[in-house]
Amino acid sequence: MKLATTRAVVTGGASGLGEATARHFRTNGAEVTILDRDMDRGQKIADSIGAHFAETDVTSEASVTAAIQLAAERMGGLTACVNCAGIAHAVKTVGRDGPHPIGLFQKTVDINLVGSFNVARLAAAEMAKQEPSPEGGRGVIINTASIAAFDGQKGQTAYAASKGGIVGMTLPMARDLASLGIRVMAIAPGIFMTPMLAGLPEEAQAQLAADVPNPARLGQPEEYARLAGFIVEMGYLNGEVIRLDGALRMR
Repeated sequence: MKLATTRAVVTGGASGLGEATARHFRTNGAEVTILDRDMDRGQKIADSIGAHFAETDVTSEASVTAAIQLAAERMGGLTACVNCAGIAHAVKTVGRDGPHPIGLFQKTVDINLVGSFNVARLAAAEMAKQEPSPEGGRGVIINTASIAAFDGQKGQTAYAASKGGIVGMTLPMARDLASLGIRVMAIAPGIFMTPMLAGLPEEAQAQLAADVPNPARLGQPEEYARLAGFIVEMGYLNGEVIRLDGALRMR
């Protein structure tokens, strides 16, 4: 599959990794529909790059069903799904204010893990309607994990659990969808210059960058986007998680 002929939905496409992915895909000729809760920014970005936009709550079956249907109608089908929507909070299991709020844990898992699965399953059902390529392929799903899934730090219990779930479902989902010609991959980014990190003081950013072995800097969202584009085009990649972290192992 070539980016130039790809028809993709990108969740969390109004900022960070999702925005970079939407821009990269469009630059290389793909049809893109941005799925995001931020209607104003999402529509603005979509208009600026010639993409489509659908206001979407990834945790809602009805919302995602409507968004996928709209995207498929506007683009003439669906062949790629990149899940970048997610949240992160730093809260210890037991901290100064008591035990970790269970509602915050549930919200993190609901958005990061359940939301990704919700979009993936509905996108896969739409991809299954496509005519297969000469090699039998119908599409690819790329979910966003994190290196926190493997070596999460203090305060990352909820986040690491949600991203560990992304890692854990990659292979079985790829096996589930193999007969339909749909591939499933995950990217596990390290520390990237997203809007959340951009708000930190320069000194704090420099300290985070210094922990990365090589290159000693924060990852750029465009690098995630380029890897996502490579996965779309490299048809033999399936059922695997790729770390994108400059050899960082968090302590």
